[in-house]
Amino acid sequence: MRNRLIFGIFTLGLAIILFAAMRPFFLDKGEQRNHLNSITRTENTGRPLQVQNVQHRNGKIQRINMIKTNHQLVHRLNNSPAIKVINHNKKDKSHYYENEIVVNFKTIPPQEKIAQYLKDIDGSLREKHETVYIFKSNTKTANELEKYFIRNQTVEYAEPHYIFVPNDVNDTYYQSYQWNLPAIGTEQGWNLTRGSKKVKIAVVDTGVDLDHPDLARRLTTGYNAIDDNNNPDDDNGHGSHVAGIIAADTNNGVGMAGITWYNPIIPVKVMGADGTGGSFYVSKGIRWAVDHGADVINLSLGNYQSCDVLESAIDYAQEKNVVVISAAGNDNTSQRSYPAAYPGVLGVAAVDWDGKRAEFSNFGDYVDVAAPGVEIPSTFSNGEYAALSGTSMAAPHVTALAGLIRSINPKLKNTDVVKIITSSARPVNQNRQSPYYGNGIINNAEALQLAAKKNK
Repeated sequence: MRNRLIFGIFTLGLAIILFAAMRPFFLDKGEQRNHLNSITRTENTGRPLQVQNVQHRNGKIQRINMIKTNHQLVHRLNNSPAIKVINHNKKDKSHYYENEIVVNFKTIPPQEKIAQYLKDIDGSLREKHETVYIFKSNTKTANELEKYFIRNQTVEYAEPHYIFVPNDVNDTYYQSYQWNLPAIGTEQGWNLTRGSKKVKIAVVDTGVDLDHPDLARRLTTGYNAIDDNNNPDDDNGHGSHVAGIIAADTNNGVGMAGITWYNPIIPVKVMGADGTGGSFYVSKGIRWAVDHGADVINLSLGNYQSCDVLESAIDYAQEKNVVVISAAGNDNTSQRSYPAAYPGVLGVAAVDWDGKRAEFSNFGDYVDVAAPGVEIPSTFSNGEYAALSGTSMAAPHVTALAGLIRSINPKLKNTDVVKIITSSARPVNQNRQSPYYGNGIINNAEALQLAAKKNK
């Protein structure tokens, strides 16, 4: 009996030693975890691919109460005498500037015509871009201005100057590891491609922190559509957070890991420090990005009112073979949100770490796919880091994937990229075309495999 007991203890000890030695082989293929909390992966070439500690050096991250911030912003818009409100239903609202009008002329009008318009409307010319003008009146409402201009045969369209706001909602806490990366097969996708410097991704937002240590090396020349200059520095934080999800400097030992390693980010500022931006500036920023080499555009912003000036910019981008991705919105409503609901735009809903619909995420037939959007840590303004939730955070996951797809197969058309992303998504509960998830949760590894096959 004693000999059996000794033999059993010896056998158990040997089994523990063997398990400890063999444990790395029980991890996901190509993955080992070491004492530095880094992840070592193996590329197809057999060379080790090490992703170092993906947390902020001092372990701290800002708590950003976006619920309070957004509520205050909407409250200010609802109560400003210079802002008009469109009630789509009992809770969903859109806003526009009371005494402004966006006018698109068929051809650029001569100066004497502009002078006559300003006299008639008792106003001024705020800004122009190509054939699109913003007029502001001292006495006339947006509706009165629209009636005045629309009867002019030289006018293509005239509409209120709608206001867009960021699509994020929540304050949260720092996650020591970016759960969102493995949730969409990011690491497996890196074995196929980590991106290309030739494929540019535009973040049309509040700008980007140009000096952020985790972003600076990934940025190319950008544009400030509001001030019409090349200084798109972020004075809000939202755009920096979006950019970090796509392209935070990966494998540098600090901060966050971006989904792409090499794709340049084109920062385009269309919203100000308060997080709002007019439809004129959003469309202007989109067109600038297209004209300056963007292959993919991220739009983590929205409004429930469709408008011609924005739709024409979206059409322009798609005609130029650009992939356009947009957040679906965060009001837990089926009200169609724009630009996500425009044809050809990939509308993105948000899911949590369990793959369940985020409680705030909008839904409907315009949702094409879903991606992580709850408690997403990323870069922020002033060199900081923050964790936010919202479809604004979900959209850049899809944008990054589109950039990787175009990196592995540059010949693909924008429609091909959209098809690969939607067809490779993992259906939730085996349901395709769900109003909550669209075609499902994006799958980087599967999508990049499909793209690589089409390149053969």
